Amino acid sequence: MRVRVLKTAEAGRGLRPLAVLVHENDINDVALPSDPRSAPGAAVRRWMRRTNFNGEPLSFAHVLDGERDVLLIGAGPRAALDPARVRRIGGRLAVESRRLGLRALDIRLPAIAAPHARALTTGLAEGAYTLRLNARAGRAPALTDVRLLLDPPFAASPLAREADRGAMIGAAINSIRDIANRPGNEAPPRVIAREARALARRCGLGCTVWDRRRLEAERCRALLAVAAGSREDPCLIHLRYPGRNRRLRPLVVIGKTITFDTGGLSLKPGKGMEWMKFDKSGGMATLAFMALVGTVLKPNRPVIGILAAAENMPGSAATRPGDVVQSRNGKTIEIVNTDAEGRLVLADALDVALAYKPAGLIDLATLTGAANVALGRPYSAILANHAPLRESLQAAGEASGDRVWPLPLHPDYRALLKSPFADLKNIGDGSAGTVIGGLFLETFVPPEMPWAHIDLTSAWEERATSHGPAGATIFGAALLTQWVDSGGLEALAT
Repeated sequence: MRVRVLKTAEAGRGLRPLAVLVHENDINDVALPSDPRSAPGAAVRRWMRRTNFNGEPLSFAHVLDGERDVLLIGAGPRAALDPARVRRIGGRLAVESRRLGLRALDIRLPAIAAPHARALTTGLAEGAYTLRLNARAGRAPALTDVRLLLDPPFAASPLAREADRGAMIGAAINSIRDIANRPGNEAPPRVIAREARALARRCGLGCTVWDRRRLEAERCRALLAVAAGSREDPCLIHLRYPGRNRRLRPLVVIGKTITFDTGGLSLKPGKGMEWMKFDKSGGMATLAFMALVGTVLKPNRPVIGILAAAENMPGSAATRPGDVVQSRNGKTIEIVNTDAEGRLVLADALDVALAYKPAGLIDLATLTGAANVALGRPYSAILANHAPLRESLQAAGEASGDRVWPLPLHPDYRALLKSPFADLKNIGDGSAGTVIGGLFLETFVPPEMPWAHIDLTSAWEERATSHGPAGATIFGAALLTQWVDSGGLEALAT
């Protein structure tokens, strides 16, 4: 998608389709277009008054102003316009443009902040995505040429930079969606490893894959226990960006990559299990972020991405409830429930990450259904042992639209992880599930190491929305990109 930023006066008097943001109950202040042969926006204004179109969030209308297509998109109350809503507005415009067969679109932005421009173009790219169901299938026509039209006072340069950044973020997200949307039979760990190697070649990254033999040599017994019931071997994928200053300690981002999760012998209910192909979403967000690190962000600090990939199946060799395994760092774990498997693969991955002597750790995982119960879809949960890291990620989430909300890592909850048979067990008593998952992971991180855990609640959509298609969302990639752009890496200790 090509995105350009122009002054409104430079747009010319052609009849390109035009989108206009309409704030709720603020119709009289809408900057409407005009056909050269009609009064300014007369037909559109008459239609708005007749239909009581009042700009409710994501409401949409297609109106003709003479021969010009005008797309009216509800932006909600002006004071409540935030990047998350702007991103959905972009997605809705892309979805409706496809429905109308539009390849080009002008978007009138009488007053918009630079961060909103990034969110808008990210959303436009996300909304334009279509799943390619097989290698021979093409994609449905989508927007290819977008112009953002600015009214005075002009601030085109910073807005153009942010708009370009948003389009690149959206493109990276869409490229990984093709992998993330594959079903379990088409995307086992070995295929994820193959895709990671290909991405590394394209994006100037190093890539190493630890196979089963290496995992055994490295004593990654917790990860191996998760994969014990599957005929598909697990792997640990390392993606490395060297940084422009290799003397700096790296950031390590870890993604849970369970390519299909049946729950193991603690079998999930059959209803809805098909969505467990998206239990690899933390790894997919890590892949998209690493692609952006290598091609767009190119920070001074080295960045490592680790994907802990396995399939959780109930085979005859599967780990049993009550089994005890020793993790890579030596702690023993009683596996009370084999469906609490993500924390097991992350436990070993966190210990592997420490070998890089990182400046900080961030993990992303579809770890608990409890996070969705607590927060729903608007926010994912964040738990961290380092307040500045948590606060900077929360701010980046608000700016990017990938919003996160903090939950406590309080020691009063730790008693729920005590086991009479091991150093700890992998679940609590059923209460505070997201907190317990975070506390489990915290035991594998040194107290002095800045670490944040993001428990993803909106990693996929089960059906198409007004602003995008069904399937993987790659939640987290835009968040981490915004965090890097906002100076998050520089704030870590050297």
